[in-house]
Amino acid sequence: MDAARAGALLLAASVLVAGCAPGPGGAPPAPPGPSVTTPAPDPSPAGSAPAPPSGPAPSAPGPGAVPERVPEPRPDLGDPASLAVVVNKQRPLDPQDWAPAALEDVEGHLLRPEAAAAARALLAAARADGVPIRIVSGYRSFAEQSGTYAGWVAQKGREAADTVSARPGHSEHQTGLAMDVGDGSGCDLRVCFDGTAAAAWVAEHGPEHGFVLRYPWGEHGITGYWYEPWHLRYLGPERARELVRSGAATLEEFSGLSPAPDYGPSAPG
Repeated sequence: MDAARAGALLLAASVLVAGCAPGPGGAPPAPPGPSVTTPAPDPSPAGSAPAPPSGPAPSAPGPGAVPERVPEPRPDLGDPASLAVVVNKQRPLDPQDWAPAALEDVEGHLLRPEAAAAARALLAAARADGVPIRIVSGYRSFAEQSGTYAGWVAQKGREAADTVSARPGHSEHQTGLAMDVGDGSGCDLRVCFDGTAAAAWVAEHGPEHGFVLRYPWGEHGITGYWYEPWHLRYLGPERARELVRSGAATLEEFSGLSPAPDYGPSAPG
């Protein structure tokens, strides 16, 4: 790890975000303020409309012509029951109090059946390689996330709460497809988990079991959350490998979606 990254990790060591933070009773030191993301400039600045194309205007298509199809966003990206669903600060679950139809216990934590089976295989494989690992958090309901977020707002105010806890309806944990892992070393749910054997193992082998690192280093301007080496999202092995092969750093990029660094003006909280 280079000196610049090591220094940044130390600075961020107390930051817990994306709905993974403990309740306000176990609050970590105050996190740094939320990142400021400059929106991408409009390619056509206001007041300077693009020049019209040269040459004659295109003729209307003939009666037998097939109009060009404009690709539409994949509907499963907004379907909470889909393994491909993308939940972030600008894409809440619909409905926001959605709950999985079925959940299974994995060492004291609940996950959707597909994710639960994969989590059992991941834990077994890591332990077979001599890597200590455990699940720290799994499914959280809308009501549970509401209570956690409200506690943070009462203690720190909404702006600070949004840096350590997801608003209800915006947390991946509510899908039953996300889990936080740790090794019991004292770095669980802390950025220092980055330096553990468990973190290195899940980063390398997670996609084999269908899990990807959801909030990578340096991508908070896209995901809306600071680095979380412990937060894994289940996509299924095929889609997880596709994401890795694509070279995309985030699920937003891989899914063809815009960055979601903060909540929209109409987001409840």
